[in-house]
Amino acid sequence: MRARASFTKEFCVFLHLIMGKQKKGSASQNVQASKTASRSQPNANTGKPKGSDSDSVSVKQEPLDWKKLNPKTEHYEFGGPFGAFAMITLLPVLVLAFAFGCDSTGYDPLHRLYAFASDIVQGNFSWEMLSSLAASWKPSSLLWFLGFLAQIITYSIAMPGETVQGTKLRDGTRLTYKLNALSAAQTGFMISMLSHKSQGLYAPLWVYHNFPHLAVASLIVAFAVSIGVYVASFIGKPRLLALGGNTGNPIYDFMIGRELNPRIGNFDLKFFTELRPGLLGWLVIDICMAFKQYATLNRVTNSMILVVAFQAIYVLDALYNEVSILTTMDITTDGFGFMLAFGNLCWVPMMYSLQARYLADFPVDLPIISVIAIVGIEVLGLYIFRSANSEKDKFRTNPNDPSVKDLKYIETKAGSRLITSGWWGKARHINYLGDWLMSIAWCLPCGFNSVIPYFYCIYFAILLIHRERRDDDKCRKKYGEDWEKYCSTVKYRIIPGIY
Repeated sequence: MRARASFTKEFCVFLHLIMGKQKKGSASQNVQASKTASRSQPNANTGKPKGSDSDSVSVKQEPLDWKKLNPKTEHYEFGGPFGAFAMITLLPVLVLAFAFGCDSTGYDPLHRLYAFASDIVQGNFSWEMLSSLAASWKPSSLLWFLGFLAQIITYSIAMPGETVQGTKLRDGTRLTYKLNALSAAQTGFMISMLSHKSQGLYAPLWVYHNFPHLAVASLIVAFAVSIGVYVASFIGKPRLLALGGNTGNPIYDFMIGRELNPRIGNFDLKFFTELRPGLLGWLVIDICMAFKQYATLNRVTNSMILVVAFQAIYVLDALYNEVSILTTMDITTDGFGFMLAFGNLCWVPMMYSLQARYLADFPVDLPIISVIAIVGIEVLGLYIFRSANSEKDKFRTNPNDPSVKDLKYIETKAGSRLITSGWWGKARHINYLGDWLMSIAWCLPCGFNSVIPYFYCIYFAILLIHRERRDDDKCRKKYGEDWEKYCSTVKYRIIPGIY
């Protein structure tokens, strides 16, 4: 799954850039899980344990030392508690600013937000006006959003799928996951099409007209889920916590995520939330915006077709490669808290659909040469991203595969292999280049009458550069001289020959 799909921490890092570096001194958080006591092996003839004269066998296992498994976090990220509070408050405000500040009269979310905030600071408002704003929200949007989630949950549980094991956890266990995201999505779309067949364009037009109210509904659900998993992490039997979410500061732990893998029975909340509601909600909104354009123009512009097609390819690709998220930091390392819940339930569907929303309000007809150029950028980005990631995955899982067996690499003292040829010999993060090219192809169909549709690709470029710098620092500390040797061989960071 591409870097973009991990919300997921994108805008959080962006705010981190603004607010400064980490506040607490770092400390090692690597923990060894307690080992089970060695068990006596039964004698094949007598059934008694070897070396025992007793007729009874007592098999004992040392209880898990939860204090060692869940050490206190002493390393803050994203600006610590202050940064966490800013994210919890400012990110929802930004979502609402883009939801209510972008419509057919103009796309000026930041200007409208500034004007609204200025009126409040100067006292140019009345409580009646504020209460009327709150009262104007439509509760039916919350029912719609909850119904959408209920369908996805139902299909995810009921549909068959391949059962796989995740990575080994600190307590020595492996969780099982059912992979059926694509089949659940297909079922959901088919049932929705059949159920709305007699209603014409009522449903997609309702989504368009009530988009701001749906944004509020997604925020309510995101906060409810975040609060629920945070409170539950203190209740009942001891739980495996995220190494980065056990600081004891409620604001920070609530934002970053305290429990590693909260589950209801076998239903993994984080695994479900990571892809399905956000990506499918994003695609549904895109499709609804295309129908809105059709209702207005009696046709769909080529720019809208490009945006919906490009983003649909991304969504379907992520669902098809669902197994890949089991090795991402979101699943293996990060806790499930506000950052992931908000990112996938609210930020992804409400912010990533910005280009489709813009084209629904301000249609753009592209000349054929522009269409060809934009498709070329998308295909190039997708090819670089998918080829590079596939090459690395094959090298990690099966280095004798014919397609990667001839790759050159550096064997590090840490035991890792750093590829110095193929895609990864061109740049140390060549996949970031492909990812960014695709983000540009998503924005270009909107034309150049407004900078707002380009919000994503602008901050995404900043975040990729920042992410590459953080990774470089981590690898420099981990590999030492081997990393210096690697960098002297693979000289460019993201763009070959340039950066």
